[in-house]
This record gives sequence, structure tokens and C-alpha cells, in this order.
Amino acid sequence: MKLVLQRDLVFGMAAYGGVAACLICVEAAFGASKGPRLIAAKPLVIWRSPNPKEVSPRSPGICRLVDGRLVLTMEYSLGGSRFMPGTRRTPDGKYYRGLAFVSDDGGRTVRQTGQYPLWQGRPFTAGDRLYVLGHYEDLGIVCSKDRGETWSEVSWLTKGQDWHQAPCNVRYAHGRVYLVMERHTIPLRQYWPVFSIAPVVMSAKVDADLTKRASWTFSSEVSFVQMVDEVGGVSGIGSPFYTIGPTIKGKTGMAARPMSPAGWLETHIVTFPDPKHQWHDPEDRTMYLYSRAHTGMTNLACVSKAVEGKDGSITVQPVTAPSGKPMLYIPLPGGHLKFHIVYDAATKLHWLVSNQSTDSMTRPELLPENRYWLPDNERHRLVLHFSKNCIDWCYAGMIDKTDDARQSRNYPAMVIDGDDLLVLSRSGDELSKNAHDGNLLLLHRVPKFRDLVY
Repeated sequence: MKLVLQRDLVFGMAAYGGVAACLICVEAAFGASKGPRLIAAKPLVIWRSPNPKEVSPRSPGICRLVDGRLVLTMEYSLGGSRFMPGTRRTPDGKYYRGLAFVSDDGGRTVRQTGQYPLWQGRPFTAGDRLYVLGHYEDLGIVCSKDRGETWSEVSWLTKGQDWHQAPCNVRYAHGRVYLVMERHTIPLRQYWPVFSIAPVVMSAKVDADLTKRASWTFSSEVSFVQMVDEVGGVSGIGSPFYTIGPTIKGKTGMAARPMSPAGWLETHIVTFPDPKHQWHDPEDRTMYLYSRAHTGMTNLACVSKAVEGKDGSITVQPVTAPSGKPMLYIPLPGGHLKFHIVYDAATKLHWLVSNQSTDSMTRPELLPENRYWLPDNERHRLVLHFSKNCIDWCYAGMIDKTDDARQSRNYPAMVIDGDDLLVLSRSGDELSKNAHDGNLLLLHRVPKFRDLVY
């Protein structure tokens, strides 16, 4: 649609008010006729793969210390570790895949300070210590007592289990830290097994030694398939969108663009301090779990909730609408891929960074070769939204985009840095293997992000 038509539509809304705000929104979204104006500065390259066809960065994580130091984490792709000279292995064969970096100048220069046998690691602070919590099948954690300069060896929190989770947000309340890790509850690997994932809320006192299992409280577990059963099934939304299995006849493997069973993953914690919100808890003991929804469709997330009892136990359970009807899916821009949500107390708004989809209704067999997987896997546009209630989202702008679907900007992690937002993304340039297996870790800065509110 041409910009002139968009402006005509805006002027046509004059009778309904809000013209000035709509004009601002249109100008911010479209800018010149060539496309959207980018709201972020040119990204900084934090890490570049020396071997793009074999080694890609995964699971970007970012944490800001009180003095402004940035701690950034990632890991080598599965199998990529063996192509990196000098990579250590544990006695039982686990590669030291995880990497930690620090920066004291906003990401312009970085130093690698740690390497550990964990992946999908999430950096966070608790008390006067810095941690990275991740997994290598079992849950493990490393600790730094000197602002990320040196790191402990890994302490394992579980034994004989299979965990999952990308670096998502962290909540601090009641003198405790809360975050979600995810456990595979069904030992099946025929498909991408996100149907077996159970989001587990983990809680601990901020001044405890979090390398010790006894410091942590683990919530109850409800996998996706169990939740579907608990809410009485899901009907009327077309999930899964495709028949399970290959979507292109006569082909096998990646070229077949297969559909795996529906599921959820990469879960965030969201709470609602606004007393007018339907889901506000005046005792602040109810946490809503926003998960990426794997359905074959776009712009949906899954929702469940975790309720903390007076004894400190945490129970995961379904969400119900005011009518009493169960809810499993909610609207969320980019909720079909990994997103990141942070709450900004200054604006009393939730901020969301995610991928923008433009052509998810293209038939799989007609997708261009450089598009990864199914039509809902468009990963080369990174956008920002804000919301006062985590249901109705306002578009704030385009953080970054490429014209080549293979050169992704995805798997974002976000942190507030004073007046700016910092977004770390798993990305790629012309050397990347595909949109999933990029070759760059990029840091995007959105200056004065609160000025984007309208």
C-alpha cells in the first residue's frame, strides 16, 4: 500500500479523533517511501564467527550491572565447538560451549572473560554476585564475584534431566529473584519436542548462594500437552496450522519444511502492577508466563500463570478469562518466534522486541530458497512495541532489518541502559549459513526509547 493511501486513511479518521497521534505513528512507521525509519543506531558487532558454515552464535544474553558494565553471553552452535581450536571438554564429554564477555563502554569494545560447559545461558545479578544459569541437558550455573572478570566452574542443580530455555527476563520482588527454565517431560525426539516442555518458575533469595540447589524453589510442572488437556483442548484457532510432518510432497529433510506438533517455549514472567488490570494481583504473588507459541501461525503467544503460596511454593496453572473460559493463546506481535519483554517502571509500560512477519500465508512450496523452514519463520525484521497491559501493543519502530531473509536479526535479548534500550541479537550477513544459523552477534542501541511513546 502506498504511503499516500496510508495518509488518506489517517485523515479519514478525523471524525474519530486522534489524528495527530496517528500521523506521528504513520510517519514513524513509514518515514520515506522506501520503507520504515530505523529507530536504532548502527549495530555493533560483538562476535563474528571465524567459520560461518560450521559455527554460529546462539542464545544472546545481556545483563547490565549497577555501574553500567555490560555482561554479554552466547554459546557456540551445537557441533560448532569442535571447530573452535582450544575448546575444553568436561570428563564426560561436554564442550565448554558458553562464552561470557564484558564491556565498559556500551559495547564498543568487549573482552571475553569466561567459558563454561553450558548453553542457553542467562546472565543476571543477585545480591553482590553475578550468575549465568543455563543447561547441558541438566541445569547448571556459574558465578562471578568480581563483576564478570573471573568465573567459577559449573555447579549442577539437577541430575539425569533434560532442560531447555533461551535467555529470557528476570524478575526481582520480595527480596527474591524469579525466572523460568523449561524441562522436557516426554523423552521423544521424533519431532521438535516443544509439546513436551514444562515451564518451571525458579525462585531464590537474592542474597543466597545460588550455586547450591538448596537455595532454589522449583515450581510445579505442567507440559504443553498436559495444559491442553487441563483446559479441555484447543479449538477454533487453527492450531496446528499445517498437518504434522513434511508440508512439501516428494521431498525429505529440511527441504520438506516439516511441521512439528504444537507447543510452547522460551517463557517470560509478566506481572501487572496496574490495579485496573484484569490480572492484577494486589498481593503480587501471581506471575503470568508468556511463552513463544509454536503453531505454524504468527503473532500468537501462549499464556499460563504461576501462583506463589504463603509457604513459598509455586504452582503453575491455566489462565481463565473473566467469563471463566480457559485461555491458552493470546495476541502478541512476533509471539511465534523468540521475543523479549521488559517492564519499565518510569513509563509503566511493558516493552517488547520481536520479529515482524510479512508473508506467513505464502504456500510453503512457493517460498524462496533463502527462507528458513515454514512461512512463520521470517527472521530478518526486528521491531519494538510497547503496551500498558501486555495484550494491546503499540508499534514503536523498526530496530533493524535486512532485505535478504537469510541475513537474520532474531533471538533478541533486551536490557534498559539509562535512557536507552540495548538489544542483543543473533544475526547474520552475506556469509551466514541460513536465517537460523547466522554468523554475527549484534548489539543494537535504541536511544531515548521513552520518547517513542505516543
